[in-house]
Amino acid sequence: MNQQPSNNRGDGKGKFRSGFVAIIGRPNVGKSTLMNHLIGQKIAIMSDKPQTTRNKIHGVYTTNDTQIVFLDTPGIHKPQSKLGNYMMQTAESALKEVEAALFLIDASEGLGGGDRFIIEQLKKVKTPVFLVMNKIDKVQPEQLLPMITQYNELFEFAEIIPISALEGNNVNTLIEQLSRYMPEGPQYYPADQITDHPEQFVVSELIREKILHMTREEIPHSIAVAIEDMKVQDNGVVYIGAVIFVERDSQKGIIIGKRGELLKEVGKQARKDIEALLGSRTFLELWVKVKKDWRNQERVLKDLGFRHD
Repeated sequence: MNQQPSNNRGDGKGKFRSGFVAIIGRPNVGKSTLMNHLIGQKIAIMSDKPQTTRNKIHGVYTTNDTQIVFLDTPGIHKPQSKLGNYMMQTAESALKEVEAALFLIDASEGLGGGDRFIIEQLKKVKTPVFLVMNKIDKVQPEQLLPMITQYNELFEFAEIIPISALEGNNVNTLIEQLSRYMPEGPQYYPADQITDHPEQFVVSELIREKILHMTREEIPHSIAVAIEDMKVQDNGVVYIGAVIFVERDSQKGIIIGKRGELLKEVGKQARKDIEALLGSRTFLELWVKVKKDWRNQERVLKDLGFRHD
């Protein structure tokens, strides 16, 4: 299982290394935070609520001699709906199309049943796996060694790297080690491209992130955001019309809020991130609509962009 890294390192003589890397792990271990730090810009939403990433988010990291395409996957969990099944299949399929995988764990929580389940899935693939111990800023250094021993007894990892995705500690070391595992290959994307998702997708995710931050527990997994219109107006302002879908009338009321205040705040905060992403002023218009039980309707899931690759 422990694949040796390639020795064909970029040396300024025309060799270029490239490959795809999956970021996997239980919900809420910091996968999206790591992705955004690696890329240097927010493309994946961050929330303290689990299972908020629903698609494979592709982030592109490029230097003069290396390009790594990161896949931020949904947290591996026991699915409770057709949407949950989609998320699980998305996470597991990512392992079949990459040169390496980052198994991200929360070092402040230690080994749990969810981690053991993921390790069993990892045993089925030949991809070299890095154990990335996140949130080391929350633990004492002497706590790490016993944890490393515990994980090593369950799986033969290619590399073990402690990091803090939030603070950036040791992330450069992670990149350096990953680069050694990338084969010689083409530059898949232009050097200035940070994701292969259309802007509309990232915009919809930024709106959804703000709703997750501001709503109660019953809301997070019941919402979806669709961009219905996005265009540059004559005055240079980008107009965006977005629909927030919920499953019940009561949820619609929660998101709109008293006198529409919560929806206004969602729009205000989302617009800041969207303007940073697009580099231009935006006019954001939001609507809330009810699609009853949309998470279990195959046709609706496809309409909202949940498709299997």
